[in-house]
Amino acid sequence: MFIDTHCHLFFPNFETDLDEVIDRAKNNGIDYIIVPATDIATAYKVTELASKYDFIYGAVGVHPQDCKNWDDSILKVIDELSNEKKIVAIGEIGLDYYYDYSPKETQKIAFKQQLDLAISKDLPVIIHNRDADIDMMNTIRLYNSNLKAQFHCFNGSLQDAKELIEMGHYISFTGNITFKKADALRSIVSSIDINNILIETDSPFMTPEPNRGKRNEPANVKIVANQIASTKSIPVEDVGRITSFNAFKLFGIGAKNETCFVYQLGNSLYINVTNRCNANCVFCDRKGEASLHGYNLKMNKQQEPAADVYIKAIGDPKAYEEIVFCGYGEPTIRWNIVKEVAAYVKQNGGKTRINTNGHGNVVNKRDITPEFSGIIDSVSISLNSPDIGQYAELMRVNKEMFNEMITFARKAKAYVNNVVLTVVSLDSVEIEKAREFAENVVGVNFRVRKLF
Repeated sequence: MFIDTHCHLFFPNFETDLDEVIDRAKNNGIDYIIVPATDIATAYKVTELASKYDFIYGAVGVHPQDCKNWDDSILKVIDELSNEKKIVAIGEIGLDYYYDYSPKETQKIAFKQQLDLAISKDLPVIIHNRDADIDMMNTIRLYNSNLKAQFHCFNGSLQDAKELIEMGHYISFTGNITFKKADALRSIVSSIDINNILIETDSPFMTPEPNRGKRNEPANVKIVANQIASTKSIPVEDVGRITSFNAFKLFGIGAKNETCFVYQLGNSLYINVTNRCNANCVFCDRKGEASLHGYNLKMNKQQEPAADVYIKAIGDPKAYEEIVFCGYGEPTIRWNIVKEVAAYVKQNGGKTRINTNGHGNVVNKRDITPEFSGIIDSVSISLNSPDIGQYAELMRVNKEMFNEMITFARKAKAYVNNVVLTVVSLDSVEIEKAREFAENVVGVNFRVRKLF
């Protein structure tokens, strides 16, 4: 259920009871552990641990506190060890200006060379940063999309966290988010998307409350997960599923979840209708992982289910706040399937919503909005921008589709109680202008969608 993505099991205080520590981890739902090295000696220990225990994986690299004697021969050893079967990352590497164990310039050289090595090997990196935020961010900006990283035991700013996430990196939290004075860290947890969060213990350090003062160990990653669940007001099972899938995406550990044809978010059940779409939005991941909150929504046309598959999965629709037709695609492409499932939901006392780009009439070559009557309670339509040019750029469609979408929204008002125009929370989009357009020009409701 959980993956401890950062744990130093090679430390001497694990020597006498390591098997008991591992048993406790397994008994607490820890499926995998990643052990990052801190120098060459521990890199060899990491490879030994990964070979001995089936659910332990490793990373090799030199920690900034241990790189004062850095030279090319060290990089060569890391390169060789990174070829070991269960080594999944280069790390723990980074910058640490809190202590004066290694000269700053040497740290920078070692860090950059290990980053370059990771890219050449197509491996992610596990990054340590302490009191070096400016140099760290300036260095990472140089690599942009060529690098994939876990920012371990994150203690930077919310602004930096958001920028790192925009670059495609992951923010990792340990027991420090449970500390009484860690309100700033918990605020970051609540402010960033869980699809970019990893969990860890950093054992034997960073022991969470209520065990502070004792040696930390992987079983305690469950406490970290519980804190994230509490902070974000979601079930801890969701935290486990999502962060484990995040670890799979970054490190390749575990297995990709099977395609979900229905998936639950909060009290609503979502129907994954199709990955096909007539648009190709710049912010949409349908051609990539097509995952959301740990659910794998990726499917091709041949995998698209018949209506009875969805109906069986729904069961009693009254068990949910609403049934939402929404996946990484345009649901009106399979409008006949949506109609059949929506009719079942309404006949059995449920509520329905369809999330659409508003091109359904073009896709189906007829006006489908009258068919909403009696089976669709709410229609959420992607406005994305009130500016026709920006709309076309964001959705990668012809400008003519803007007017098709607006016409669709206006027609839908005659058959649906609630029509909503939405925009994604992009800095480039004028949110208040979009709100005014939706409410005063089109005459429908308005909502801002969070960018995943």
